[in-house]
Amino acid sequence: MRAEPALRLVLMDGPSSKLVVDRMTEADISGVVAIDSAAFPSPVPVHDSVATAEVRFREELARPWSHTWVVRDTEARCPLAFLLAWHVTDEVHVLNLATHPTHRRRGLAKALVRTVVEFARSKGSRQMLLEVRRSNQNAIRLYRAAGFFVLGIRRRYYPDDEDAVEMALLLDPKTGSVVRRDDEALVDA
Repeated sequence: MRAEPALRLVLMDGPSSKLVVDRMTEADISGVVAIDSAAFPSPVPVHDSVATAEVRFREELARPWSHTWVVRDTEARCPLAFLLAWHVTDEVHVLNLATHPTHRRRGLAKALVRTVVEFARSKGSRQMLLEVRRSNQNAIRLYRAAGFFVLGIRRRYYPDDEDAVEMALLLDPKTGSVVRRDDEALVDA
């Protein structure tokens, strides 16, 4: 278990339920796997992909550089969205961000992005990096709103040959403020 305090953000989602952003635990793995398989369908048979995903998320929980947050409904206690990132030296790399399809457009991904940016600040990180599908315009808009800019395009990056948009967010080393930059590559080229 990590010695650092968990970043916890409470969100209100209507008059009767509360949502929180919190660290993923072992108890969240099956819910996170369900979100992962709904958001990122795999050509592998469902049973095989679920077993593989469960192993992968257990491994992530054990890695000291890996950090996963979930948005959890405090009444149902089930994850509705998750974000997986690696913190290595002065950099945070966002590997996965997904919201269950039935809970999209409620600000859950935005809350997770705010959480990981705050985490990066607290660690004195200088930059954050990620790749996103070129076709995922909603995600690109979300990341841009947080201060990410386009670094480049990775051609045929994904297994289905779709391009990835490489994005970065810079943090001022003294203040932790987001340093706004213009895109360095064209997304629509």
